[in-house]
Amino acid sequence: MKIIITGSLGNVARPLVQQLVSEGHEITVISSQESRKNEIERLGATAAIGSISDVSFLTETFRGADSAFLMTPPMLGNQNIIKNTIDTGKSYAEAISAAHVPRIVMLSSVGADSPVENGPIAGLHHIENIYRELNASAAFLRAGYFYINLFNDIPLIKNAGIIGGNYPAGVKIPLVHPADIAKAAAEELVRTSPDKTIRYAVSDYREAGDFATVLGSAISNPSLPWIEFTDQEAFEGMLQAGLPEEMAKLYEEMGRGIRNGVVQKDFIQYGLPVQGGIRLEDFAEEFAARFK
Repeated sequence: MKIIITGSLGNVARPLVQQLVSEGHEITVISSQESRKNEIERLGATAAIGSISDVSFLTETFRGADSAFLMTPPMLGNQNIIKNTIDTGKSYAEAISAAHVPRIVMLSSVGADSPVENGPIAGLHHIENIYRELNASAAFLRAGYFYINLFNDIPLIKNAGIIGGNYPAGVKIPLVHPADIAKAAAEELVRTSPDKTIRYAVSDYREAGDFATVLGSAISNPSLPWIEFTDQEAFEGMLQAGLPEEMAKLYEEMGRGIRNGVVQKDFIQYGLPVQGGIRLEDFAEEFAARFK
């Protein structure tokens, strides 16, 4: 099959490209960086270098494809983040329609069923609705909270001896490893289903307090405490860590959505489908290696 991959060679796209190439598919990778071209070609794929806001470029790249993997960068700019995310989805949708791509797989998120109380995920909610109007079959791959986001807590652990968020230790959160997302995406990209479906990509479902217990044990600090911050404390902490104000506000809102259950609600109603193979204890080894 001829398959188009967006996301350059990021945490999800790289293992996805590697798997699909190993299966014998013809892969084209879209990247905005000319410096990625040689690396993409070394993986056995074709590089398409251009802007994801350029609909003409996207249309020509998508033309003749059997399927396409569509993902938007996690944070587009420091202002108007939700609008920028939605605009990228609109560009993809316009190009997919013009190129008559028969199947798409969208990297979405747990919590995308809701238009509110989910921070940056709200953009994905709107994009899912845009893609539902396309004349193409679609799989909405709703990923859990990325394990690798926990790397951002390393400075807090080293400097303050704590880990935490604006939700309590007892709240359970769907988690995912990028490799498990890539595996699920590879399966969906070659599927011939005519429908528009939702699939959850979740590797583990754990209490926030387990982040402290499991990761703490991996870094020889088994008494590492989980601290629940207020919304204001979480917001101010992210500002102090260097996040732009709008981005910090969105993450604060997402934490609140985790605390009140908005983000996890649809995942729970779907029956808690944990299908990935990389558990929190497995990721803890990666965390410990990065912590050194």
